[in-house]
Amino acid sequence: MSDMIEVVIDSIRVHLMTPQRIVVLKQVGAEERYLTIWVGPYEAEAITVALQEVEMVRPLTHDLLKNVFREFNARITRVEIVRLQDSIYYGNIVAEVDGREINVDSRPSDAIAIAVRSHVPILVHESVMEAAGMAPDSDLPETTTAPSRRESAPEPLSDDANDRLSIFKDFIDKLDIDNPDTDKPDSPLP
Repeated sequence: MSDMIEVVIDSIRVHLMTPQRIVVLKQVGAEERYLTIWVGPYEAEAITVALQEVEMVRPLTHDLLKNVFREFNARITRVEIVRLQDSIYYGNIVAEVDGREINVDSRPSDAIAIAVRSHVPILVHESVMEAAGMAPDSDLPETTTAPSRRESAPEPLSDDANDRLSIFKDFIDKLDIDNPDTDKPDSPLP
């Protein structure tokens, strides 16, 4: 296990252009590195519910899986992100049963959801962190001079652009902002 790095969940972020979420894992210890993993919205919700310790009336899928481990006298000891291949992360749920260790292949998002519920460590293989981990400042390009800001006034719009925008100006001019309950235009565009 010496080639494994412990991480904690730093945050779960929403990608505004897709239904995908990103789990941001932060390395524990001296070196500050982060690992980001794309997950689906349901998996992100499962992780978030567990992090916030929201009690559900009935067990969710990850609660069910944790309960199955318990019923078979298997103690979950840790979860691992063991490999990155072709932009796909591979995970592992590690449990102990009758004194022997078993590894259950898993998507990292499911393994993380199980880890949060079971209160066990999340470990990332060193090769995965080397390949995909990011340090906050070191991954930014170095610049020798500050970027220059444009100080001049913006260029005026062309006549064609002014004509196209005039329809919106006419609409705004018809609005009675001081008295919003009075007559309103029937159509937003003339």
